[in-house]
Amino acid sequence: MNENIIKSKAFWAVLIICCVTLLPFIGLSEYQTKGEPRESIVSYSMLESGNWVLPRNNGGEMAYKPPFFHWTVAAVSALQGKVTEGSSRLPSALALIIMTVCGFCFFARRKGLETGLIAALIAFTTFELHRAGANCRVDMVLTMLTVCALYSLFRWYENNGKELMWAALAILLMGCATLTKGPVGSIIPCLVMGVFMLLRGENFLRTFFTLALFGLLSLIPYALWFYAAWNQGGQEFLDLMYEENIGRMTNTMGYDSCVHPWPYNVKVTILGFFPWTLMILVSLFFLPYRRPTIAPAYWWQDAKNWWKRQDAVDQLALVAAVIIFVFYCIPQSKRSVYLMPIYPFVSYYIARYILWLNRNKPRVMRIYGSILAMLGIILVVTFFVLQLELIPESLFSGKHATENILMLHALENIDAWWQIAGILLPGMLGIMWWIHDLHNDMSNVFFSFLLTFAIYFAMDSSLTPTVLNTKSVKAVSAEIDRHAPENEGRLYEFIEASVEAKGDPIHFFEVNFYLNNRMGNFYKERPEKGFLLMLTDDVESNLPKFEAEGYHFTQVYDPHSRNMVLYRFEKK
Repeated sequence: MNENIIKSKAFWAVLIICCVTLLPFIGLSEYQTKGEPRESIVSYSMLESGNWVLPRNNGGEMAYKPPFFHWTVAAVSALQGKVTEGSSRLPSALALIIMTVCGFCFFARRKGLETGLIAALIAFTTFELHRAGANCRVDMVLTMLTVCALYSLFRWYENNGKELMWAALAILLMGCATLTKGPVGSIIPCLVMGVFMLLRGENFLRTFFTLALFGLLSLIPYALWFYAAWNQGGQEFLDLMYEENIGRMTNTMGYDSCVHPWPYNVKVTILGFFPWTLMILVSLFFLPYRRPTIAPAYWWQDAKNWWKRQDAVDQLALVAAVIIFVFYCIPQSKRSVYLMPIYPFVSYYIARYILWLNRNKPRVMRIYGSILAMLGIILVVTFFVLQLELIPESLFSGKHATENILMLHALENIDAWWQIAGILLPGMLGIMWWIHDLHNDMSNVFFSFLLTFAIYFAMDSSLTPTVLNTKSVKAVSAEIDRHAPENEGRLYEFIEASVEAKGDPIHFFEVNFYLNNRMGNFYKERPEKGFLLMLTDDVESNLPKFEAEGYHFTQVYDPHSRNMVLYRFEKK
């Protein structure tokens, strides 16, 4: 069969697999953390107010990030008339799918179909990327734009800079990336490509000024938005942008935000590549080990010789992984999602490692596949144990006992046929693995992928939404709306920690989203009457202060175990 036809079929197979295993489930989980509703409410505000530059939300707060991601959420949501959990996560899901497909095309074109296919599927099935692809956060869209910009810059470079179309595409992608999370969207691709070109012997001044020009051109959309937003937000906007961009990178932020030492990045990368880190761990027991035969004085020369033997794709993947990892070790603020642009490039090396193992240590993939098969069977057995209600509530104790009991009962009550089928799938495939006892090396590899997708399918379609929805405040928000209807007064919030915070204030993000952004700021506005939502922990220390100002409060709703209480108030 013609090679182009085979690659075309593989392309469509990757695209369909990614869509089928991700898109149907992104709207099943309700919001239960502050991050997702904080981003989605910005898009809601855009559609509601018509302000696409710097909309206000959560009682007057402005968005912490530039608006490109929020524009995509608003555009998708406008098609269905409102912002929902599914529509807010769709841009992230599409970004992951686009990056996976582009990665397949990039590596398959240059390193062969098998390598490109395995590298793409590894990246898609890593825990970190898979989780981010089903999340309403800016990071997955930023990652896709950054990685695809690097692919475009490489395509421009390998054609000796003659095809300016690829340079223009890279500039466009970096421009969108800066509009997603600031100048870092241009800095990372230009820095990686600059180091890559210099290590390949390119002229320093030519490389520097060319990539500097690309970077400056990509900043034009960001500069235009920045000027428009400054006209609306003034000094408050400037202070926020300085804190989020300059302060975060120079460790001069006015508040601590995800502060970790650099080994944190090593830990989250190892965990983020699960389940493939498990495969690598298994392989370590089968590798030959011997004492180094190269004298320390020659290590540097040997490293240089090794570098020269690598082709351009190998060099780009290594430079991208190292530079991005080191770059994000510098600031105090560290999060696992910052490192996501390294995943497609590290996945490429893992793909090469798997192919080497198949040739030299085939037992590794058979053992790894057997472990996945056992996990699938254990998952099904655990499900039946839950369905038979064999786990007593007395097993849970301590601070989170109530939450764990709610999760237990939610799992016991799974009864939709499609959810049950999703849970049974990895167990059935696990049994097939043991019955057929595959010996063909590539069959082991692709059946391992099949088991991995089946486990993700069971988690995404049934288990994860069932568990996470027990933490959601969607039902509580409906009760708040019933006890505090909009036609009887405006709803306000007060959280003492938010008042005292130097930055990144806390809000009732989930409640505000489910109540259509109708929550005001009690502390700033000091209204005459309305409804007030407070944290239970803040009531005793703050309610007397407000009563001393002339306010009278009447409790109207107390959602037990949610650490919040609702009052009707009036100022005498």
